Amino acid sequence: MYDAIIIGGGPAGLQAALTLGRMHRRTLLLDSGEYRNGTVRHAHNLLTNDGRDPAELRRLARAEIAAYDTVEIRDATVTDVVREGDALTVTVDGDTLRTHAVILASGVADELPPIAGLADHWGDTVANCPFCHGHEFAGRPVAVVNASPHAAVLARMLEPVASEVHVVAPTDVSAVEGRDDGLLLRLGDGTALEVAGAFVAPTWTVRGELVDSLGLERQESGAVRTDAFGRTSVEGVYAVGDIAQPDHLPGPMFSLAAAIAGGQLAAVAVVQSLVA
Repeated sequence: MYDAIIIGGGPAGLQAALTLGRMHRRTLLLDSGEYRNGTVRHAHNLLTNDGRDPAELRRLARAEIAAYDTVEIRDATVTDVVREGDALTVTVDGDTLRTHAVILASGVADELPPIAGLADHWGDTVANCPFCHGHEFAGRPVAVVNASPHAAVLARMLEPVASEVHVVAPTDVSAVEGRDDGLLLRLGDGTALEVAGAFVAPTWTVRGELVDSLGLERQESGAVRTDAFGRTSVEGVYAVGDIAQPDHLPGPMFSLAAAIAGGQLAAVAVVQSLVA
């Protein structure tokens, strides 16, 4: 019987494991190996680790967690989670494991606009978050490939960073090609636009079927509805990281720092629930 099983080995799940380990709680972290920032080479806007490779962040986190012998990390994909009486059962690799609490940190998956060549540069010169990837294009032109009302806001946010900000609709871009110093956007009218980088707004969906199988309540955004400590509508189930949206926020907070904070708060809530 585990005190907690964490599903997802990104920053939220790893922080939850570290916090639970420091409280000597029997914890299992299950990592499918699928990461939203899997194509990102440099993560930014994270204090003391600005610019570090996300894969290196995960490696360092695992090394730190290894010092706590009540925490086990297993590379495996969960196929089912069910509440049975006063416990939860987690099915993985044909085994059924019992736990007092489940922390969902499985993240979300992005679907990019259907532009030829765009996905080849995703996480490098094509990005979503200006806070995470805007500074790297400082003093050079950038494109906002987005036709939504939010495009103008993003463009204004980037004005102090870039030399020029071009706003174009995805339907106006026929292809994206890499250049040594950035990108070439081929436009539908036959012209081309050279920029250092481009920002797009992907369509994201909660990864995995566990949210639906558990019947967790969702926000209008599609994220799992939680309180400030990651508690969901199902007792003993917590959601953290990109998958979660507390009521006090207008949407999920897609950042490493927010994911780490969420993982810690959920772990604290789990420990408190175990002694309540």
